[in-house]
Parts: sequence; structure tokens; C-alpha cells
Amino acid sequence: MFHLLGGPPHRVLRDLAKKYGSIIHLQLGEVSLVVVTSPDMAKQVLKTHDLAFASRPMLIAAEIVCYNGSDIVFSPYGDYWRQMRKICIMELLSAKNVKSFSSIRQDEVLGMIEFFRSSFGETVNATKRIFQFASSMTCRSAFGKVFKEQDELILLVKKVSRLTEGFDVADIFPSLKFLHVLCGMKGKIMDVHHELDVILENIINEHKNNGELGGESLVDVLLRVMKEGGHQFPITNDNIKAIIFVSIYDIIYYCYTGKYTSYH
Repeated sequence: MFHLLGGPPHRVLRDLAKKYGSIIHLQLGEVSLVVVTSPDMAKQVLKTHDLAFASRPMLIAAEIVCYNGSDIVFSPYGDYWRQMRKICIMELLSAKNVKSFSSIRQDEVLGMIEFFRSSFGETVNATKRIFQFASSMTCRSAFGKVFKEQDELILLVKKVSRLTEGFDVADIFPSLKFLHVLCGMKGKIMDVHHELDVILENIINEHKNNGELGGESLVDVLLRVMKEGGHQFPITNDNIKAIIFVSIYDIIYYCYTGKYTSYH
């Protein structure tokens, strides 16, 4: 574990690979970690033996904000994961559904172009405006409209990204439950998650009460799938909230930090 304290992790691992080879075993507390650093080894892990490495470790933050890993990213490989993957491919990412979002994309792009056109000769924060464009397009696709709590939701997603970027020692000593309290990370994430949960639950209930089943938004599609039933694992509100959270988190986090998330 102390090998990683000498600098940025990717550079430390590069130096270790030069010394020990393209496959390295590291013991991080109670967690056993295997690092591969060559194209051939990466192919073995990601393609040839991908099923053996399909499940991700359940980190504290992911367990909380993803509703015990009930999304498609952190759920372990198995029947539930295959069911959720099928729903995402056949329903959420179908050609028909993706095409239905074209008007939203066009509307948001035109709005951004008009903003820059009307700001000719002025100093503008392009990064901020592009972030607003991406977050607004994402929320409209997920929820069907701009809603009053959108800014609060985006702020909470940013809080989650700040909390999960850091290193939490409790994740590498999962059996030492007192570390969750001692480090304080779990409590902070639970507080933010509670606020997120209230917003997402309100959005789902609003769509249910307005009878918007079968609409264009991701929430409407998932509610329709839940209502139709017939699945080995019944779809719940928590499943829907987990999928929606991960969907908006990935895009908002990338626009906010310029980095892809660990969720993908």
C-alpha cells in the first residue's frame, strides 16, 4: 500500500511496472489488487476473460448513492445485471428512444449558439455555459423538462463527485466498521444521498401522478417497464433512481471536472 504514496498513482504504477513487469499484485489493506500494464494483459482481462473480471468492488460511496448497487454499473455480474442491461439496451438506448431526444438536443444547441452570438464582443465563461448546456440537456432527457429543483440536483451531484474523488481508508479495510464513523465519509455521503433521494422520489411521483407513462423521458420509459412487469427481478423506485442518478452523474461529472468517472 505504501508504494502508492510516492506520487500520482498512474505514475507510481508505471514505475512499478518497469521494475516488476506487466502484471503486479498489490495488497491494499484487506483488498487484493492486480495491476496490468501491457496491451496483451489488458486484452486478457477486458476481452478474453472479461466475465471473470465483470463485477466491480462495492465501494462505500457507490453502495450508498447507487442504492446498494442496484444500477447497471455496480451490480455484480449475474441474472439481475443481465436483466438491467437488457432494459437499458432495448428500452433506454433503443434507436427510437434516442431519436426522440433529438428535439431536446437541437433546442439546447440552438440556445447555446444564440447565447454566444448575443455575447459577441463580451468576455464569456465558455466552460460554464457548456456545462449548463450539457446539464440541461441531460436533465431534460432524463426527466422530460426543466424542473424547479434542477439547480439543486446538479449541486448535489457536484457534492457527490467531490466526496468520491478522494481516498477513503474505510474502503480498503471493509471489515473495520468503526472506520466508517472515524473517517466521517459515510455520514457525509449519506447526508447528500438523502437530499438526492428526496428530489428523485419527487420526480418519480410527479410522473406517476401526471400519468406520463409512455412519454419520451428516461423516467417515463422506466416507469412503463416497471408497470408492465413480467421481470425476474421486479423493478422498484430505487432501481429507477439508481439508473437515473448514474446516467446524469456521468455527464455532469465529466463537464464539471473534464474527467470520465469511475462509473464507466
